Amino acid sequence: MAEPHFQAAFHAEPLQRLTKGLGQDRACAGLANPVSGEGSVALREVAGLGWDILREDVSLPVAVLREARIEHNLLWMQAFIDRYGVKLAPHGKTTMSPALFQRQLDHGAWGITLATAPQVQAAFAYGVRRVLMANQLVGRGNMAIIAALQKADAAFEFACIVDSVANVRALGAYFLACGQRLRVLIEYGVPGGRTGVRDEAQEQAVLDAIRQWPTSLALVGVELYEGVLKEEADIRAFLRRVRASAARIGAEGGFAQPVPILTGAGSAWYDVVAEEFTSNDASHAFDVILRPGCYLTHDVGAYREANDRIQANNPVAREMQRSLLPALQVWAYVQSLPEPGKAIIALGKRDAAFDAGFPEASLHFRPSAQSDASVDAKSDAGATVTLASNSPSPRTPQAASPEWRITAMMDQHAFMSIPEVTDLQVGDMIAFDISHPCLTFDKWRQLLLVDEAYRVTGIVSTFF
Repeated sequence: MAEPHFQAAFHAEPLQRLTKGLGQDRACAGLANPVSGEGSVALREVAGLGWDILREDVSLPVAVLREARIEHNLLWMQAFIDRYGVKLAPHGKTTMSPALFQRQLDHGAWGITLATAPQVQAAFAYGVRRVLMANQLVGRGNMAIIAALQKADAAFEFACIVDSVANVRALGAYFLACGQRLRVLIEYGVPGGRTGVRDEAQEQAVLDAIRQWPTSLALVGVELYEGVLKEEADIRAFLRRVRASAARIGAEGGFAQPVPILTGAGSAWYDVVAEEFTSNDASHAFDVILRPGCYLTHDVGAYREANDRIQANNPVAREMQRSLLPALQVWAYVQSLPEPGKAIIALGKRDAAFDAGFPEASLHFRPSAQSDASVDAKSDAGATVTLASNSPSPRTPQAASPEWRITAMMDQHAFMSIPEVTDLQVGDMIAFDISHPCLTFDKWRQLLLVDEAYRVTGIVSTFF
């Protein structure tokens, strides 16, 4: 079957060579200009270049996605969603990669959630036609983007959220002038939280304002983000309050479609949202849509902690007898061993998230030990130097010591604490697992897909 035109166009785009984490020698063979990338390979051809992370075919640091684990996480989340009879619109801001959006859609996602008008535009350009923008659409420039997309394709299904009379009036006037109708959801929030109406008076004012624009605004459901709360009891109380408000609006005929949307769930509490939004037959009265995004790659920080809670408390997750796996890694070299107990890693804040915990050393590999075969060469001073050959090797990375810990990061360097007596050398390669995938993805224009032997199987681009 031929690729849809938007996917074919994406895969035909040239490899963007002027960035980090890419191979060089094999890709540049025969190019007219290997620096500019003129004559470079298309993205779909990367898998055929024979790049191998462990053979040092790729410049480090490099961000990699483990294909087998990505597939596992896609299947796991869709199975979880299906058990509850709800729908999935994963938050695309995590990866901002249309190629990964397509994988999520191919595995059963109802649509994609996004946060800004330019993000929506990037997804639209690569074929995404159902989007929840879990944010307010504010400002004429942003409204113009959405209006242009709705004009370009009448089948484009878009909705954003509103929580103020001022925003409702601005949207109503703008889309009336465009001759379009914008689908909106009223957002609920909590005192001290982020956006969203706080009380019944605000809710009623927003509902009344929406009714004043019947030809340019359509209220199609309600939305919340529960992640601003930290305690499960508070989250459940919030979810029940919003569910009751949605039921009341529906009973009063306030929605513009027969089955309105009821949506929530970030990446930490989606199990609780699924439980609460499917109780009391809510799943039959509403299109319940959950929006976790970080499940695709998972992590070893906050989302691992959330996953442990879900595995312990959620009956569906326990019955599935599996869990999400961390699939995003950043590989980097040991750059310097300046003093006992300290290693400097060629990895920094420009390469990996650090806001929710430093990267964790996962695997260790010594590329100079890839082969038993070696050749001798003469240094400039006449000394004999043994060089490892490039022949294939059965060697595999070993688990990194749990005593190797990142203690600080600068732009391009990480400080790693190690025991004073440690089998570590300059030039060794270390794979780091990541906390908070969102803020690692946005540091990379391209990430490599790899198999379990760390051979490169493809590439994905990001659009931050």
